[in-house]
Amino acid sequence: MSPLYGLVLAGGRSTRMGQDKAGLLYGDAPQLEAAYRRLRAVVDKAFVSVRQDQHDDPLRAGFPQIVDAPDTSGPAAGLLAAHAARPDAVWLVLACDLPLLDDGTIENLIAARDGTHMAIAYRSEHDGLPEPLCTLWEPAGLEALKAQLATGRNCPRKCLINNDTLLLPPHMPGALDNINTPQEREDALRRLETTCRA
Repeated sequence: MSPLYGLVLAGGRSTRMGQDKAGLLYGDAPQLEAAYRRLRAVVDKAFVSVRQDQHDDPLRAGFPQIVDAPDTSGPAAGLLAAHAARPDAVWLVLACDLPLLDDGTIENLIAARDGTHMAIAYRSEHDGLPEPLCTLWEPAGLEALKAQLATGRNCPRKCLINNDTLLLPPHMPGALDNINTPQEREDALRRLETTCRA
């Protein structure tokens, strides 16, 4: 069976947040470190996806890195760079800005793997479409993304929609909510505080 590797997507510019989302605290560690530790516990090897200009960034320098593919932007750049580095691997991809994510959501994704689908993803609670930033990509799925990119489309969600993706119902409400703005962060902190009290 193909090795299972993990990739934390941390190459975004965080323009809506106004500061680097990877360094934000929601607990005892920056988001990037928390996401990496969560992945590292369930995969054979884990890496952090970075842009070329982030390679020596102090927050990211301490992690094993995969530098984004050139001439590509967004999450697809990290996905395709990872696939180029280890084309035989299955990649469990996780955005670094999911502070409400729980271990069960990741474990459930891995448990659903049977090797017959190009990818496994959760169905969005908001629009019913695949959630691309917490997804298990088989090599065939990443080859499909690569082929899609050649047509000028670099959206991983479109690739999941148009190929053989196993869609799972949400495991935990709100676990895959991206936190992109200061207002969303305040709400996430309140939700986490409520959870801790429960």
